[in-house]
Amino acid sequence: MMQFIEETVDYLINKGFDKPEIGIILGTGLGQLIEDVEIIREASYNHIPNFPTATVEFHKGKLIYGIMGGKKVIVMQGRFHLYEGYSLQDVTYPVRVMEKLGIHTLLVSNASGAINPNFKKGELMLIEDHINLQGSSPLAFKGVELLGERFADMSAPYNAAINTKFKSIAAQHDITLHEGVYASVVGPQLETRAEYRMLKIIGADAVGMSTVPEIIVANHLNLKAAAVSVLTDECDPDNLAPVDIAEIIAMAEKAEPNMVTLFKELILSL
Repeated sequence: MMQFIEETVDYLINKGFDKPEIGIILGTGLGQLIEDVEIIREASYNHIPNFPTATVEFHKGKLIYGIMGGKKVIVMQGRFHLYEGYSLQDVTYPVRVMEKLGIHTLLVSNASGAINPNFKKGELMLIEDHINLQGSSPLAFKGVELLGERFADMSAPYNAAINTKFKSIAAQHDITLHEGVYASVVGPQLETRAEYRMLKIIGADAVGMSTVPEIIVANHLNLKAAAVSVLTDECDPDNLAPVDIAEIIAMAEKAEPNMVTLFKELILSL
């Protein structure tokens, strides 16, 4: 993996990806942030050596380098998921590449279902902790100790100072920003009523199919990390309607301006 990372990093440096400070992973329906980036360079995933390729139709497939809020940022426009047939090492490969390029902070967004009955679709949730239900770890491979501490500490995976700034920005802009626990499952099927009940019992406030692997690797690499979920549907097992993916995407797009405000103002403050 180290050789692969070096090849990828060399390619991106030669393309002009020059010492980014902040990495951003954009989730489902959350592409508008790019409009606030002064783009300097971009590379399609399928042109980057050793990079996976996004296969989900509503995920783009570009790595973008530019300036946002006076900071050099590198943005993943489209991410990878376990349910696409990738390994957890594939899913998190871009985080390792961004760290080698120079980032010190990783910001992640996603779309998720609200388990907490007090949370409503269209609102945002700041992730303050997570539950890994994906069945494995992105650190479970031979040679991981060459890339960082094998037994990565996860007592505080989401940076408290960044989360405090997120909450302050939300208050200033009158944005509803809940705090909660995110459960990450494999997917791609959505949950049954019994599974939603289980998730509530074990302490999850929202559920999705991403983010946790990237956060684990960010902590493995000693990056500051934070993540925000757009709550796209309400997962009430007693009143569960069939899933409507088009409605989920529309809800993510509706909430997107608030997400953009949070990320833009945060980056200005870092």
